[in-house]
Amino acid sequence: MRGGDRTSLGLWGEQQAAQYLREQGYQILDARFRCREGEIDLVAGQGAYLCFVEVKLRKNDHFAQAREFVTRAKQQKIRTAALYYLMKHPSALQPRFDVVEVYAPLGEETKKPVIRHWKNVF
Repeated sequence: MRGGDRTSLGLWGEQQAAQYLREQGYQILDARFRCREGEIDLVAGQGAYLCFVEVKLRKNDHFAQAREFVTRAKQQKIRTAALYYLMKHPSALQPRFDVVEVYAPLGEETKKPVIRHWKNVF
């Protein structure tokens, strides 16, 4: 798989996660927020929460669940990026860190990926 293909697949996974969150009543406020310290895949609001969402796309969970790939180092980068986000976009909402797993055995050809949303995971 070439680098460009991975980027395209990653974007597709993020789009699937965003659509799922919208269907669950979340408002997508930002996508692919980047700063020099890290990146946040999705920023979503629901009720009293401002959710910083890491999206993990995998073909399956035979080796490990997708959320297990959000390491402590990755969590720290997301937290730091969230602080930068909040400096640029102050909010009275309670910050929360979620992971959305997208399982797509056929990649972008998967008609109905399995999506699991884990709330307040770190």
